[in-house]
Amino acid sequence: MLISDIPQDTLARLRRGGAIPAHPLALTPDRKLDEHRQRVLSRYYLDAGSIGLAVGVHTTQFEIREAGLYDRVLELAAEEAEAHGSQPFLVGGVAGATAQATSEAKVARALGYHAVLLSLAGLDGLDEDALVAHCAAVAEIMPVFGFYLQPAVGGRHLSRAFWERFAGIENVVAIKAAPFNRYFTLDVVHAVVAARAEDRISLYTGNDDHIVADLLTEFRVARDGEIVSVRFRGGLLGHWAVWTRRAVELMEEIRDRPDSRSLTDWLAMDALTTYANSVLFDVDNNFAGCIAALHEVLRRQGLLEGTWCLNPEETMGPGQEARLGRLLSQHPELTDDQFVKDNIERWLR
Repeated sequence: MLISDIPQDTLARLRRGGAIPAHPLALTPDRKLDEHRQRVLSRYYLDAGSIGLAVGVHTTQFEIREAGLYDRVLELAAEEAEAHGSQPFLVGGVAGATAQATSEAKVARALGYHAVLLSLAGLDGLDEDALVAHCAAVAEIMPVFGFYLQPAVGGRHLSRAFWERFAGIENVVAIKAAPFNRYFTLDVVHAVVAARAEDRISLYTGNDDHIVADLLTEFRVARDGEIVSVRFRGGLLGHWAVWTRRAVELMEEIRDRPDSRSLTDWLAMDALTTYANSVLFDVDNNFAGCIAALHEVLRRQGLLEGTWCLNPEETMGPGQEARLGRLLSQHPELTDDQFVKDNIERWLR
């Protein structure tokens, strides 16, 4: 499958830009897949205005592979996407060594996904030449959504030269930059321009510490005596797995009406968003409670029945629930509680 095989309307949505939430995993109290609630989450995200779904990624819990849930979880989201009719861009997470990653890419392709988010975590034994070959092998199966993951949660530093070579792979359709590092983020931007791939590759932010700033910034990169302008087109974010309607509204305002607020107000929103993320992602405990906290928000809204994770030890970190309570009390404008309340009965049918 090539980029040219992606339906044009779906590809156009990715390139115009928008919000792609990283899809959580709905479980029953005995930690089995809750297929009904899994569908409810997909309906919520799509009705909220997300341009796509990312499934089988970190927020979905990597343990779905050992639990034998990978195929079914991707299938459920694909079925809901087809029923919705909005032609969302479907991203399937793939991980592991080349044999595993290509096998998972084949599953995603068979289920109608449009690209795979390629995690390079756990491949520290490979040098950059081997990593490029690994990425190229996956790209032979279907379009690739690159992923620069921060070292604090399993990523590694990758050189600008690596990203230029990666961007040169013709079946790369997008890159999620999430190194949580401004210098490394600039490496990705400059590499895409150096590879002359800025029209083919859509940049999406995963920098939870600078979501709004990434989306507002015009990157001006010199090439052959000219200045090439590059922007992040949207975000593929676990942060946007909650309060998704608000995320969509924020994304659309930045994309379509950037002059609606002063620069001072936008910077204030960037800081507030980063603060909210620090609570949701449990920065105080080195990200230990990031998935469970997302589940807690969804539970409070009635979208999930509990915060259970496949790993029983994966829970909210010490003090995180109190911090979440303060955030909700101080900044109710960040939530989309009314949107959920108005629609949840329909999603639950």
